[in-house]
Amino acid sequence: MKRIFLFLATNIAVLVVISIVLRVLGIDQAMASRGGMGPLLAMSAVIGFTGAFISLLMSKFIAKMSTGAKVITGSEGETQAWLVETVRKLAEKAGIGMPEVAMYEGPPNAFATGAFRNSALVAVSTGLLQSMNRQEVEAVLGHEIGHVANGDMVTLTLIQGVLNTFVVFLSRIVGSIVDKAIFKTERGTGPGYFITVIVCQILLGILASMIVAWFSRRREFRADAASAGLLGSPSPMVSALKRLGGIEPTALPESMKALGINDKPGFMSLLSTHPPIEQRIAALEQR
Repeated sequence: MKRIFLFLATNIAVLVVISIVLRVLGIDQAMASRGGMGPLLAMSAVIGFTGAFISLLMSKFIAKMSTGAKVITGSEGETQAWLVETVRKLAEKAGIGMPEVAMYEGPPNAFATGAFRNSALVAVSTGLLQSMNRQEVEAVLGHEIGHVANGDMVTLTLIQGVLNTFVVFLSRIVGSIVDKAIFKTERGTGPGYFITVIVCQILLGILASMIVAWFSRRREFRADAASAGLLGSPSPMVSALKRLGGIEPTALPESMKALGINDKPGFMSLLSTHPPIEQRIAALEQR
């Protein structure tokens, strides 16, 4: 269970569903037959940004479902009360609304998500609470609050929307070429166009996810810096990262990895959503 599946997989799935609906309604075929790059680009932008924003609006729901995270109020016990109060303190200091706070069973990790900075979700795993002291947990919470305060999910959505636009646009260009050159469709579009569009959207969507992953790696440094600012020192975050560096990162479910605190790059480093912990520690120690 790894990688950036939450936002990217939902996004690609939404694009495919929208394409199928447009095909059934005949809108896609009409746009392809009309010709002209302007209308096609406009339609691509509508599809692309719709897919990205639907993924954003679904992010909290999918996060809870995929991790089994349960929202807490602080009345459940002393640990839960401390978590809720710590998140409240950090949120007030960061100038954002109080996020929902949740816990889930799993190895050491945490994540933040949500469409709006004043109604986000911050969740921590039981493994994180068991393996870190409270100062380190507070630093991790500061990191996640930093993501929310920096508007990372919205920025990610806008980037994904732009990339989606080009994925949809190029997929239809390639679909038209294949339909006419290989399937010899002379008028309108045939099945070859639709099949090629769907395949290209999936393949180009995976390539686009590399750009999203690059942005995700950049935002981790900003969130680390935000944690240092909220706690008044980089030391707690450095300590938390060092502890994470010694923990086997079996971390989050695949759909949540892009939002977590710990994600060691593997073979597919271009799709890694987090930079190496050593680089993050070095950046903090230079503050």
